[in-house]
Amino acid sequence: MRLNRTTSTLTYFIAFLSGTVLFLFSTKALSQSLSADNTTYPSDFFRPPLDLPPALAGSFGEIRGNHFHSGLDYRTNQREGYPVYAVADGYISRLRVQIGGFGNALYITHPNGFTSVYAHLQRFNDRITQTLRDLQYRKQTYDVDFPLLPIEIPVKKGEIIAWSGNTGSSGGPHLHFEIRDTQTEETINPQLFGIDIPDKVKPQITSLVIYQLNGIPFNPGTSKRSLAVSGSNGNYQLSVPVIHINGETGFGIVTYDQQFSGGNKNGVYSIELELDGQLIYASVLERFAFSNSRAINSHIDYPALLLSRSTIQKSFIEPGNPLGIYKKEINRGVIHLTDDAIHEMRYIIKDVKGNTSVLEFRVKNDPDLIIKSKEAPGVKKFSYNTDNEFIGETIKLRIPKGLLYNDINFAYSKTSHSPGFSDRHTLHSRLTPLHSNFNLWIKPTKEIPAHLKNKVLLLNTSGGASVGVYEDGYVKASPRAFGTYYIALDTIAPRITPLNISDGKQMTGISKMSFKISDNLSGIQTFRGTVDGQWILMEYDLKTSTLWHTFDYRTAPGKHLLQLTVIDRQENTRTYTASFYK
Repeated sequence: MRLNRTTSTLTYFIAFLSGTVLFLFSTKALSQSLSADNTTYPSDFFRPPLDLPPALAGSFGEIRGNHFHSGLDYRTNQREGYPVYAVADGYISRLRVQIGGFGNALYITHPNGFTSVYAHLQRFNDRITQTLRDLQYRKQTYDVDFPLLPIEIPVKKGEIIAWSGNTGSSGGPHLHFEIRDTQTEETINPQLFGIDIPDKVKPQITSLVIYQLNGIPFNPGTSKRSLAVSGSNGNYQLSVPVIHINGETGFGIVTYDQQFSGGNKNGVYSIELELDGQLIYASVLERFAFSNSRAINSHIDYPALLLSRSTIQKSFIEPGNPLGIYKKEINRGVIHLTDDAIHEMRYIIKDVKGNTSVLEFRVKNDPDLIIKSKEAPGVKKFSYNTDNEFIGETIKLRIPKGLLYNDINFAYSKTSHSPGFSDRHTLHSRLTPLHSNFNLWIKPTKEIPAHLKNKVLLLNTSGGASVGVYEDGYVKASPRAFGTYYIALDTIAPRITPLNISDGKQMTGISKMSFKISDNLSGIQTFRGTVDGQWILMEYDLKTSTLWHTFDYRTAPGKHLLQLTVIDRQENTRTYTASFYK
């Protein structure tokens, strides 16, 4: 029996490789969708991942906190448990169980150079579940992320691979679905592959924003004006006949798309801006690299998002912005008029189905208009394209090249903080985004006991803790945002609250034992449960802070001893012990 199964699997693998070669010669025939880069994608290779009328709770490239949305969020009628289907032949190439994030997720590699991704799943089919459980018990960990060989779990188009759920950081029951380039791992808009989402509604435009740059890098002090937009059904206009500008000027727009009238406010596919009929800026959400997704904070007006929750998509590009979504730009989208003529401008907004909305407006140079943008003073000039360093009396920081999207005048101040172990150090402004983590060292102003030096943190007064290391008289950490930081200690162990178990309890007829776990500062790093000294699978839901173990054949009738240990990121440990009966 085992020989027959192996032979069958090898036969499939040979067929899979043959299909890959065949596809290289047939892509053009299969492809009908044309992308912004004139790249063709197969339009009839993939089927939908669900057998439900397609309705979206989130579109590809939609603006999210610190990232672009990387796929399509399919609605599942606010319920879990709908069958999820393999969208094409292939093999399970990656299984992932994540605390937060995607939750339960799987990846299928297809013979045409693409990989499909399915996330927030409730559960997998039996074969996948068995493979997952074997690995979890072998590694003795709940959260896993591991690759599989093509011969291990082949799948056929239309095969049920899982059921939809609400695991990870999902905000409600739905299926998150992606298609990625297998080689580059870039994520691509699934609707370019012929996966149909009915949509006849044209994008909505709600406001236009004018930025007076005048040679100063965009910053929280950049002068801007917001103008309301009126109109409907693709035709939009302003109430002012001519916008007066002076000097270097950039524009931004507030826009969204709906699949149907009254539906979710999803993201748009493309934004184009013309000056006198010439395209000066175009962004297209066709595909992007995950390593650059955080640069969404440069694509949008980040200060406006933090201060007023307004999502303005800028139509000018900061020099340190690494995104590849910009398909056309002249002078980075910034205009500078010097004549006295009236110039015609036009925004063209499209969704991926081609529904189009247009906003036409006119601009005129006004030499008498004096609107000055200001750049706050600082202690040192930081450039976006060099490594930057600042050293103070009790602080050091290094910001490597590529973390800033624009030049800044780095601002710094400090105040005493007597209850803590250091001064409070204010680093620039939280309104200026960073692309990744920087290195920060703070010197204590109060002696840290030797036995507590492994418990140090750098706390941000706006929220968040960066685990620190005490070295050479400093506490070193790697935060990801500017703000006000100081040294604190995390000496408190996590909390464990049993929900349905107590010492000596009879658990016969109860399918699982459940707990709430939490931590006050550094956050939970790991947890481990054993019954009679043997590791057991504890599953965790980050949204509800609930931890549970579902009983199986491994727990025989009789008396047992449970031990649950939870450890935070500074190695503070809490253990709960109880005997129970099955």
